[in-house]
This record gives sequence, C-alpha cells and structure tokens, in this order.
Amino acid sequence: MPYAFLSRLKILLLLTGLAAPALAQVPLTPAPLAAADTTHKYENPSGVSSAVRKPFFQRKLVRASIVPAILIGYGAYTFNGGGFYTNQDANRDIHRLFPTYRTHLDNYLQFAPYLELGAVVLAGVASRNDRINLGLVVLKSELLMLTSVYVVKTLSHEERPDGSDNLSFPSGHTAQAFLAASIVHTELRDQSPWYGIGAYTIATGVGVLRMVNTKHWQSDVVAGAGFGILSAHLAYLTHRNRWGRKAIGRDVGLVPSYYGGAPGLCLTWRPR
Repeated sequence: MPYAFLSRLKILLLLTGLAAPALAQVPLTPAPLAAADTTHKYENPSGVSSAVRKPFFQRKLVRASIVPAILIGYGAYTFNGGGFYTNQDANRDIHRLFPTYRTHLDNYLQFAPYLELGAVVLAGVASRNDRINLGLVVLKSELLMLTSVYVVKTLSHEERPDGSDNLSFPSGHTAQAFLAASIVHTELRDQSPWYGIGAYTIATGVGVLRMVNTKHWQSDVVAGAGFGILSAHLAYLTHRNRWGRKAIGRDVGLVPSYYGGAPGLCLTWRPR
C-alpha cells in the first residue's frame, strides 16, 4: 500500500512539473492589441464609395457642346459656297420671298430676349440664379461671344452679300440673339418652357432678318447661332456661384493703411 501510494505521488508530481512551464508562458494580463493601420483612413473619411466616372458622351461639357457643334459645323460646311444647299441658293430663295423688304428691326431684336428676362424677373418670377450671379453669367458669356466672333470674323475674311465689308462669317447679331435666348431658357425653364421658346423664336427671326437685309449668308447665321449658344453654355459651366445668395458685405472690409508717406485705405475681399 505505501509503495502504490508513492508511485501515484511520483506520477502526480511528474505531471505537475510538465504543466508548470506551459502555465508560466501564459501572461496574467494579455498584451494590448496592435494598433490598426490608419495610414489610409483620410483617403475617404465618409466611407462612401467613389462615384463611377461617367462615359465621355455623358459629361456636361460634351452635352453642352453638341448643338453648338452641329450649328457651327454646318456653317463651316456651307461656308464660301459649299454644301448641298449653298449660300447662293439660300440667298436666292430668301429674296424671292422678300424681294424689296428691308428693315433695321434686327438691330434691336437681338437684345429683345434680355428685355423678356428682365421683365419676367421684375414681375416676381424666380430665376435660376439671383441677380448678382445672373449678371456675372451674362457678363462672362458676352465676353466669350464677342471675343470668339471677332476672332473668327477676322480670320475668315468673308465678304458680305451686299459687299459692304469682309466681316460676314459668323453673324454677330445672330450670336447675340441666341446667346440671350439661351440665358433666358436656362434661367426660366423650371418655371415654364414657353419663356425659352419665345426667346429662341425672336433669335431665329433676327437670323432671318440678317439674310433678308443681305447682311449675311446662311452659313453666317447658322454658325452665329452656334457661337451664341456655346458662349452661354460655357459661361454656366465655368460659373462657381461663389457669391451665393448671401450678402457680400461680411466679406468686404476697409483697413487704414500708410504707404509711401501717404495715408490711405486698403480694400480687403475674402471670396467664399
């Protein structure tokens, strides 16, 4: 009996000795977990997946250029007597319908869409942009149109149908009318499409009158419409609307200054 007891005690001690090293390897308090990799956490803070890049033909600039490109392309195609329906054919048909009619109405109608826009806005109809932003868009589009039309007129050097000068292509009157009509359509299309329809009708009349008055060929008028629409579209695409609908006085300040021995005021402006 004592021998059996001693044998069991030896076996128990042996098992305890084998287990002790294993238990000693386990710490009483686990080590803190390694910090997660945060090197990319600022690349997409919101966690929203990035937008899929739109196909080329669905981009804003491409869609805004389709109609103007067609109009300018047709004008270039029929320029200087080209095309299946030449400038001479169109001029002959126009004056067959209006053999002796002449008018200066086109000089005034080219700005009529602006008058329409002003009257509607003053009547209380909400436009797409507030008056400050609308003025900035008009100014930018006018600069784009006048510059592009002047450059192309100078380079093309096409003689007018009446032979008065060599600044026929494209028609500046038509470009002006379609520019204003495009702005009317963009600003008021959410209210009613008829505002834009009326403005484009006036602009088309201006183009017809330019041919009736033998001041332009059909290529000049069609291309001029394209230049006008394109200038308006580019002005809207590049407008950042930084003035918003808030007062700008909080971003403008006057600071006293002293420079070159003379006191003065320094105007500071912080764009939003």
